[in-house]
Amino acid sequence: MANQIKSSISFNKNARAVGEPFVWFSGMGLALGVGMILFLLGLIFIKGTDVFWPKSVALIEFKDTAASYGGKKIAGIITKTQQKIGRVILETQASQDSTDHMEWQLFIGNKDVYGYNFKFFDVDDMAKVTYPKDIVNIERLEYGNAIAFPVMLKFDNGETITSDQSFFRKRLNETVRTVEQRWKEIKVIEKKQIGAINLKLSHLSLKAKALANQSGVNEKALSVIQDQKRVLEEQYQTLAANARALRELQKKGHFIYKLASGETHEIVIGNLIGFHYPNQMSWFQKFGLFCQHIWEFLSQDPREANTEGGVFPAIFGTFVMTVLMSLAVTPFGVLAAIYLREYAKQGLLVRSVRIAVNNLAGVPSIVFGVFGLGFFVYFVGGTIDRLFFKEALPTPTFGTGGILWAALTLALLTVPVVIVATEEAIASVPRGMREGSFACGASKWQTIQHIVLPAAAPGILTGLILAMARGASEVAPLMLVGVVKLAPNLPLDGIFPFFHLERKFMHLGFHIYDLGFQSPDSEAAKPMVFATTLLLIALVVLLNLGAIFIRERIRKKYATGAF
Repeated sequence: MANQIKSSISFNKNARAVGEPFVWFSGMGLALGVGMILFLLGLIFIKGTDVFWPKSVALIEFKDTAASYGGKKIAGIITKTQQKIGRVILETQASQDSTDHMEWQLFIGNKDVYGYNFKFFDVDDMAKVTYPKDIVNIERLEYGNAIAFPVMLKFDNGETITSDQSFFRKRLNETVRTVEQRWKEIKVIEKKQIGAINLKLSHLSLKAKALANQSGVNEKALSVIQDQKRVLEEQYQTLAANARALRELQKKGHFIYKLASGETHEIVIGNLIGFHYPNQMSWFQKFGLFCQHIWEFLSQDPREANTEGGVFPAIFGTFVMTVLMSLAVTPFGVLAAIYLREYAKQGLLVRSVRIAVNNLAGVPSIVFGVFGLGFFVYFVGGTIDRLFFKEALPTPTFGTGGILWAALTLALLTVPVVIVATEEAIASVPRGMREGSFACGASKWQTIQHIVLPAAAPGILTGLILAMARGASEVAPLMLVGVVKLAPNLPLDGIFPFFHLERKFMHLGFHIYDLGFQSPDSEAAKPMVFATTLLLIALVVLLNLGAIFIRERIRKKYATGAF
């Protein structure tokens, strides 16, 4: 007996000795994975928010023996410092020496003058670096920011205000606010009012075309349509004249500034977006401007090949597409899971279907994009056009990429996740709850509807959360079924019928791809890539948190001792 106890103790010690290293390895793997995720998120957060922080501007004076950098002096924001290895320096005419030296990358702005925004400068060529208080960072509609010294404001009425006058900055700020208000008025006129008139004119033209194609032409109806078009065209001309007048006001007046090299340039006041004196700002002032830049990034439209401005259309498009995808995938996934688990006769066919569903989750996403293009866009959309929009042909209405087809394509992509999660949730409902419902006289569907589905709802929402997380971040299928670089109109607006499911849209994932791989200015695009990536992660987390909140509420509501 004692030998058996000793043998058992020895076996347990050996088992612990064998198993403990694997526990430590598992813990190390988990810690490594969490650390990598935190490092990646931290890097994205730092790089993504750094672009909005107003940085000081350095004025660099070069040595007389330095290479020409476009002038004796240059001003810019230091964005990167690095060591350049292997530079060959001519010590004398007879000898060469390979040494290490530092170089700075500067954002110098003024792309209309220099042709680029970023440039590297050797530290060895610099004679002096200062931070003048009177240098200004000017935000413009075109060619990016201008970094220069302000000279004067010159208005068409002959009024001039020089930078040395005490009220210069106040008057410049008032001018920028006035310009901003005019652009808002122009946007309302051109995008909303004129846009609504153009849409009505398009509908009337299609209606007139349909009447003209009928065997018996209704002259009276055509006359009514022409009268309506005439009224709308008069309204259009009035609004267009108002917009032109506002645009002309934007061209009146100039802002004159001087570069660090001494060149003087000017821009029309209408191209000013904002300005700040970075070397005079306190930390609190910089933080206020930082928050303002973030708000502009979230609320404005993109400009300058998407490297500047905001990403509001992409945020809106991503959100609407994800919601439409969720509305499409949930009923189909849940119904399929209910049939497979509750109604289908378990056998070879059902097992084959389950295997197919599981394998479908591993199909490359671009394949779903090709299927969506062929089935939803060309077949379903083309059929809808031939049946309901034949007057508009050959211009397609639904027979081209749009947010509806993108949402349905991603619903197909994510439906296996919902099916599997729903099946597992239904299978976890205790058998006693079903039998109690049957004992009370409920039918099978009543039991499923009132007992099984509410109890399985947390698991179903878990599948939906996973589907939303994957669908919101997919890009490849969207490139074929409706996403574009720049969408002038949102899929949801105040123009009847309000929901325009046939419209193309912008997406944060595609915006990242476009900035990272298609932008003509890669250096200017890098900060925006990190900022947009951070925003996409935040949007996915926000959507998931909403679904998790609903799941927890349902779980508490239907929690029983049987779980």
